[in-house]
Amino acid sequence: MPPYDVIVLGSGPAGLTAAIYATRANLKTLVIAGAVAGGQLMITTDVENYPGFPKGVQGPELMELWRQQTVRFGADFVDDNVTKVDLSKSPFRVWTSEGEHEGRSVVIATGANAKYLGLPNEDRLKGRGVSACATCDGFFFKGLDVVVVGGGDTAMEESLYLAKLCKTVTVVHRRHAFRASKIMQDRLFKTPNIKVIWDSEVIDVLGDQRVEGVRIKNVKTAQTTDLKVRGLFLAIGHEPATDVLRDQLRLEKGYIVLRPHDGFSTATSVDGVFAAGDVHDFRYRQAVTAAGFGCMAALDAEKWLQGHE
Repeated sequence: MPPYDVIVLGSGPAGLTAAIYATRANLKTLVIAGAVAGGQLMITTDVENYPGFPKGVQGPELMELWRQQTVRFGADFVDDNVTKVDLSKSPFRVWTSEGEHEGRSVVIATGANAKYLGLPNEDRLKGRGVSACATCDGFFFKGLDVVVVGGGDTAMEESLYLAKLCKTVTVVHRRHAFRASKIMQDRLFKTPNIKVIWDSEVIDVLGDQRVEGVRIKNVKTAQTTDLKVRGLFLAIGHEPATDVLRDQLRLEKGYIVLRPHDGFSTATSVDGVFAAGDVHDFRYRQAVTAAGFGCMAALDAEKWLQGHE
C-alpha cells in the first residue's frame, strides 16, 4: 500500500482542521484519532466562545460535527493510540496496535493531558472518586459533596458544572486569588453551593475503596484539616502528549519546538513534520487557535509536499 500524503496524529480541533484542509487539497490523509478521540473538547460542556455558535454548543457535539466534516472530504480514520513513530526519514512510519502506517508528511496534533497532584493515594483512587474530568464523571456525584483543585478558567468551569449536580463544591486554591477570567470568577462567586478555601492545598486523598475525604494543608500556617467529600476533581493544567516523540523531535518542557522559516511556520525540527495546537502552544490553548494552527500545518505540509514531488 503506497504511503499516505499526510498522517495526522490527533483528532481534536487542530488535528481535524488539518485533515479537512489536507483532504480538500486532494492529499490522501489518515487521521490516527486516538483510543479516546476528540481532544479536550470532549470533556468540555458549554463552549460559548467558538465562532458560529451564538447560543453555545456542547463540546462533544462540536467535535462530532467536526469529524463528520472531515469524513465527508474523504479522510481515513484509525481510532487507536500511537505506540511508536520513526521520523528519521520520509516516508515516516507510525505504529498503532493495529499495525504500521506510512506517510510522506506528518502533522502532530496530539494535544495535552490533564495533570494530577501526585498524592499518596491519588492513583489508587482514580475512577473511585478521583477525576480530572467533571463532565465525564460528574453524574456519579449527584447530591454529594466534592472538591475541585485549581484556579484557572478550567477550574471555574468544572466547578460550575459540578454545582448543578452536587450538593456542595469546595474549590481549594493555593493562593488568595484566582487567575481565571473575571467573568468566570463572577459566575463562581454567585453560585450559592460553591465555596472557596484559599491559601491551601490538598495533600492526600482519604478512603479505602473509594474517596471519603481529602486532607487539606494551609500553606501559610501549615495547619491540616480533613474534609469529608466523595469526589476530588483536578483542574490544574495539562502536559503535552509527546512521550512517544521523545528523541524524535526537538522538545522544550515536553512541548514541540517550531522551526520558523520564511516568516512563521508550523515546521518542527524534522523536515516534513509539522505541529498544530496544544502540543506546541502553551500560551493560548484555545479551540479556535488550535483550529487555526491545524489549518496552517496542513497548508505548510501541502507546500512541503509540492517541493518534494
